Amino acid sequence: MTGELKNSSTKNIARWLFLGVIMLVVQIVLGGITRLTESGLSITEWKPITGILPPLNTSQWMEEFDKYKHTDQFRYLNSNFSLHNFKFIFFWEWFHRTWARLMGLVFLIGFFYFLFKKQFSRDMAFSFIILFLLGMMQGIIGWIMVKSGLIPERLFVGHIQLATHFMAALVLLGYTLWFALSLSVSRYQITINKGLKKITVVIFCVLFFQLIYGAFMAGLHAATAAPTWPQINGQWIPGSMNNLSPAWKNFIDNKITVQFIHRGFAYILFVLVIIWLARALKVKGTKLFCKTRFIPAVLIILQVLLGITTVLTSPYGNNLVWFGVAHQLVAILFLITIIFMLYMVRARAI
Repeated sequence: MTGELKNSSTKNIARWLFLGVIMLVVQIVLGGITRLTESGLSITEWKPITGILPPLNTSQWMEEFDKYKHTDQFRYLNSNFSLHNFKFIFFWEWFHRTWARLMGLVFLIGFFYFLFKKQFSRDMAFSFIILFLLGMMQGIIGWIMVKSGLIPERLFVGHIQLATHFMAALVLLGYTLWFALSLSVSRYQITINKGLKKITVVIFCVLFFQLIYGAFMAGLHAATAAPTWPQINGQWIPGSMNNLSPAWKNFIDNKITVQFIHRGFAYILFVLVIIWLARALKVKGTKLFCKTRFIPAVLIILQVLLGITTVLTSPYGNNLVWFGVAHQLVAILFLITIIFMLYMVRARAI
């Protein structure tokens, strides 16, 4: 009976963590919308408690709008903004911050509930400490990112700070998912294949750098610099890739170079995943593995198509925002799938 209760408690904790994963995915997508709509600087102050409520009357709206008018983004980019325009960008930044607060609340309520019910085991303590530290770090990085855009002569949030914020969110997502899998997947569901494990690790490593350059693409709006495919503005290897000095700045600040690298990683990932699928189809894995082994290939095909569509349509209307967000969402789902496969496929029995 005690063993059954323990198993039930562990499953409930895993469900709570999976809820956290879903909420993190939503938060990262909201972050993408916030960035691509240039909404991040609409709220110039950090008010952890009182900031939960948006402006409730015209006077409060005008007060917030006046604060935004002191930013260089307004002075040099959005000086024609009406209050209606401001409310649009304010909403996305407010929603992004409020969802973060909601995630923190869900985490705290769940944590104290399971603690009160004595459903945590001792070996979970370290994992929860890491989760807490990662969540706290993410909040700090988020505010540093916003502050980076409030300095003189800066019209946007810095793309390096954006990439740091984005990758920190993905680390938190990945750790939460791994923790949840450790509580919900039994060792009898694990597939043992050393070769497939190695390829999965390689895919994960390439994906790590691809996600960084995806953040650079969003932060720099680099898609609009070369809205063509398969060539980049009519060239396979653009001549403008080394325009900046010193040379290393091209890898992080040159829009054409960033897009060239992002495309290159995408092609590499596509080939690796096809190789992975060919190997996976030959593996006599567990039932769970056999049911899910097609997902990485489906997602990478969808991701490539969305990437091409995002680039080609980026100069027109709000296509960069909505196709870009869809592209980001599939990237997150692909990352989740690869982390899942890293957990499910092992080099040796556990």
